[in-house]
Amino acid sequence: MTTPRTGFIGLGIMGGPMACNLRKAGYTVTGYSRSGVPAACREAGVVAAESPAAVAAASEVVILMVPDTPDVDKVLFGANGVIEGVRPGTVVVNMSSISPSAEPANAARLAEKGAEYLDAPVSGGDVGAIAGTLSIMAGGKPEVFDAVRPVLASMGKTLSHIGPHGTGQTCKLANNMVGAMTLMAVAEALTFASKAGADPVRVREALLGGFAQSRILDIHGNRMIERDFAPGFKIELMQKDLNNALQNARAMGMAIPGTATAQQLFSVAVGLGGGQWDHAGIARAVEAMASHAIGEA
Repeated sequence: MTTPRTGFIGLGIMGGPMACNLRKAGYTVTGYSRSGVPAACREAGVVAAESPAAVAAASEVVILMVPDTPDVDKVLFGANGVIEGVRPGTVVVNMSSISPSAEPANAARLAEKGAEYLDAPVSGGDVGAIAGTLSIMAGGKPEVFDAVRPVLASMGKTLSHIGPHGTGQTCKLANNMVGAMTLMAVAEALTFASKAGADPVRVREALLGGFAQSRILDIHGNRMIERDFAPGFKIELMQKDLNNALQNARAMGMAIPGTATAQQLFSVAVGLGGGQWDHAGIARAVEAMASHAIGEA
């Protein structure tokens, strides 16, 4: 598959920069978003389409980046959905983060039209989307993954084929479970240190030189100290992913107590009005229970 015509559905915080990176790599891109194609995408050369069906009709590879499982279902199979525009050989790549259990059925319905399907959610946030350095974890046929690898490489740095349909989503949920619990640990540690009278800036710097070092401590620990909760990855989206993890774990008869605790703290943040905060805003939930803000004298 050489420089296929690509389509992109969902041009928000993540999807917009990803579509722009496809254009930078030389791909033609037809785009659709409920709120319209953003100016930055139009300036990059993304051509606006009137519906997901129109995107699919103009494309050989169709990429989705929408919020949740019902959104994917609507875009794929609703009125003027992708399934109405695909042709045999079209590859649909769902880069949204949704429930793993939905993906085999999505693949089967598209296969009836002769289309191939991958679930290929991403990690790296808006920073990775802009830089084109996302980690992409895919489920589906390995030969389909190999066929669209160059397309994915225009948006990501680490490309991993995990297994059959749904396993890409399972990997993404595992990623966010680790991320959520690490965010919780960083928020607790910095709040604890600050309330005890230690300078959280110096504490973070010291921890970055030891075994507690992590990208979350580096990037989001700094966000917590700087009080920067402008959304890169919104709390409401993290809650959605953790809810999917909890539901799938329950179906397997498995307890995931750390994930459940993190979900409760994000719920506290939402109760404080923070559904649109960056997920580093979990710190505000910890601070509320400590009656102390990080960096407060």
